[in-house]
Amino acid sequence: AVEPVLGSRSTDLLSGLGPAPLAEGAVLPLGADTAVRTPVDAPPWPGPPEELVLRVRFGPRDDWFTADALRTLATRAYRVSSASNRIGLRLEGPALDRARPGELASEGMVLGAVQVPPDGRPVVFLADHPTTGGYPVVAVVREADLGAVAQAVPGTPVRFVPVR
Repeated sequence: AVEPVLGSRSTDLLSGLGPAPLAEGAVLPLGADTAVRTPVDAPPWPGPPEELVLRVRFGPRDDWFTADALRTLATRAYRVSSASNRIGLRLEGPALDRARPGELASEGMVLGAVQVPPDGRPVVFLADHPTTGGYPVVAVVREADLGAVAQAVPGTPVRFVPVR
């Protein structure tokens, strides 16, 4: 029950539009009870996933990473970081080593892009991701897997599975 901004009640962290971001101890005002009840025989909404298995296609900048880094992404486990938000799912786990130094000129970013900042830890871009970025994108998550990504809570195990 907050005032909508441009037709939305969610917070856009990049632009600063919308209500204040949630913080520890925040109290959320609830709207009036609409008296709409879910029928008993309706299937429940699924909870957050216990593990994320993300199908990815390598590229467009996988050549910026060592063969070991690509193998690491495809075989090692990561965990969802508490620093994740609507911009990106930040991951804890093994760093991906680069095969070349430097940074790229800004390029367009797509939903599900797996960008690797200088610390080597992958970030999966979500709904509020930036339109451009300068770090290499090692892979892109299949669109069908992104709904579960958006629901993952900190600590959730994550595995990447390369597909063609």
